[in-house]
Amino acid sequence: MAESPTDKVKSSGPAPNRAEKSRQPAAARGDKPKPESAPEYPLTTISIVAPIVGWLIPGGGHILLKRYVRGALLFVSVLAMFLIGLGLNGRVYKPNGGDILDILGFVGDIGAGALYILARIMDWGSALSANAAADYGKTFIIVAGLLNFIAAADAHHIALGKKP
Repeated sequence: MAESPTDKVKSSGPAPNRAEKSRQPAAARGDKPKPESAPEYPLTTISIVAPIVGWLIPGGGHILLKRYVRGALLFVSVLAMFLIGLGLNGRVYKPNGGDILDILGFVGDIGAGALYILARIMDWGSALSANAAADYGKTFIIVAGLLNFIAAADAHHIALGKKP
């Protein structure tokens, strides 16, 4: 007597559902292991150079990446905020290991790159003033540096291709 095709298949229990199958190792599922692929956003020379140039010269990373309008706007914005801060007798922080607020102020200031270096060389922003305008000036200088950090990170993402 001939066996039907349904007689040949003997079930050892219910078939595993999709969730159970995904918990099994790849070899048990019959899947081929995925070979290591190249990173989605590979590091290139320009993706390293652009943020460094962008930190040193505000907007320079974008100009290097041929984003001229954005680079010019960033340069004008960071430069204007830094100069307004100096004009208001804002303090330029020096590297120190003291108070946490002074350390954070230094981190914000150093974000301005060459502007910070120039201010330290020329001894700008070293006079201590105890008035409200000087506090606003200090804040302008810190925010200029923080904006420049963000611009450098943006240049890095553009260079990697993460951002159009």
